[in-house]
Amino acid sequence: MTTLESRPNTALLVIDMQNGVVAEVHRRAEVVANIGALVSRARRTGVPIVWIQDSGADTPRGSQAWERIPDLVRAQSEVVIHKTYQDSFEGTDLEEALAAAAVGHVVVTGAHTDACVRATIHGALVRGYDVTLVGDAHTCADLSARGAPPPEQVIAHTNLYWRNQRAPGRTADVADTEDVTFEG
Repeated sequence: MTTLESRPNTALLVIDMQNGVVAEVHRRAEVVANIGALVSRARRTGVPIVWIQDSGADTPRGSQAWERIPDLVRAQSEVVIHKTYQDSFEGTDLEEALAAAAVGHVVVTGAHTDACVRATIHGALVRGYDVTLVGDAHTCADLSARGAPPPEQVIAHTNLYWRNQRAPGRTADVADTEDVTFEG
């Protein structure tokens, strides 16, 4: 149960599904399809969708790398949050957008598992949100040449520890795409 008073609603967060971010990620087609299914389900049930868009050295604002992938189309009425930090709450108006929609529970998808997804799920939980990570709708690039575990292990480990994450008055959960109900 969220610690945010009078915030019974749920929102879907789609993090950094941009050309330059997901060009070479693990299981790209599967993750994009799962996010697409969640976007469709959220729209059918009236759940707000928030599109997070990163700007940085590899994704300069206005560049082709910065643009959202064409596979996932944002509806005009859906909120876009522009960020420059890994945690989608830092230096943005994400909190204000969620408060305006009375959201106390976020369902999180996107890229990269080991950076922006992880930072955002932690950022949401410490700010009082209930957080569901969609276990088969987040991904990352293969950074094993730099000493990181392979992507499938990064994703599996993130899903494992998030299932066991706890905070007073808040819930953390992992659900596969087919099991997401968008209930608080």
